[in-house]
Amino acid sequence: MHLVPAELAHRKVIDDHTVCAAIEGIGDADQLHEWADCFALLGEHHRLAVLLAVHHAGPIAVTDLATATGIADSAVSQILRLLRASGTVAADKDGRIVRYRLADGRVAALLDRMREPADQR
Repeated sequence: MHLVPAELAHRKVIDDHTVCAAIEGIGDADQLHEWADCFALLGEHHRLAVLLAVHHAGPIAVTDLATATGIADSAVSQILRLLRASGTVAADKDGRIVRYRLADGRVAALLDRMREPADQR
């Protein structure tokens, strides 16, 4: 049980290899927190709608996102502020217009995978 931390070595296990495989699957604690934060962003339907729209429409303005998602402009702005702070989206200014694009490749891969038919996942 080479992967079991010393403070847990006293615990009884049924299958050493399964425990080590499970620990390997969990991975690094910092990475785990990053993924949990990422899934939290995806866990609210308005944020998910905005992310899907940004991902599939390319750089897109707030008012266009609001129209596409049916969410108020102010709510879209709040969502984008959160997504921008997390590094999930980035903003590009074009004169007076700010367009948003997906900036996190891992989130893009998740969104692509999510839209695949269930039999292809």
